[in-house]
Amino acid sequence: MRINCLIIDDEPLAISILETYIEKLGNMVVVNTYNNAIDALQDIKNGGIDVIFLDINMSRITGLDFLRTLKNHPFIIITTAYREYALESYELDVLDYLVKPIPFDRFLKSTNKLIDRLNDKKGEQVNLRSEPHLFIKIDKKMVRVLLGDILYIESLKDYIKLFTTTGTYIAYKSLASIVSELPPENFIRVHKSFAIAINKVKSVDSNCIEIGNKIIPIGRIYIKTVKELIFKDNVILTKNSMPSINDNIN
Repeated sequence: MRINCLIIDDEPLAISILETYIEKLGNMVVVNTYNNAIDALQDIKNGGIDVIFLDINMSRITGLDFLRTLKNHPFIIITTAYREYALESYELDVLDYLVKPIPFDRFLKSTNKLIDRLNDKKGEQVNLRSEPHLFIKIDKKMVRVLLGDILYIESLKDYIKLFTTTGTYIAYKSLASIVSELPPENFIRVHKSFAIAINKVKSVDSNCIEIGNKIIPIGRIYIKTVKELIFKDNVILTKNSMPSINDNIN
């Protein structure tokens, strides 16, 4: 994993030491160095930076004041000669606080912590993308709904009511429209006003389905298709296919 770094420090010697440490590790690259935080702002906005090594006492703006101006930022490792800002720094959610002169073993411990956090973050992003989902506009927000959480959907004329294991959502959308976005092998329309998640069915009667505590009607024109899909993988044990006591003994 390549780790892109920025160094912001007004001491040339401090920058040189960090560059030497980073070069030793091999998987870290110094994208740029700055002697004040303002000049580094564009690089941060452009993205692609994984960590900033940030000094505190600098001209124009201190490192901590600069950090307060950033809404979204890479991981921050403070590098300073002053111990007294540690508590204030951690309140700003910095990753680590290194006091100059920084020994290499302490720097290495900090970068190992950084790698762990980057791996955790990468894993979260992969999981987020890999779980099947759809986004539904609800109250001017696009809400992410996992397909595996959906129980059933009810039509309310121009709106739908989406029932999930984590909550209920109302969205300005037609039932036909949302059903078209769902995988047909997992979801099916069972009535002019209802669509269901097939794997959430608890029981089936002659003309209704039970999901959770809800009894959902099956429309007459849907009955044949619905029951075929629900019972598609069902294994029916007949008298001839049942194991006998003698079979177990032998």
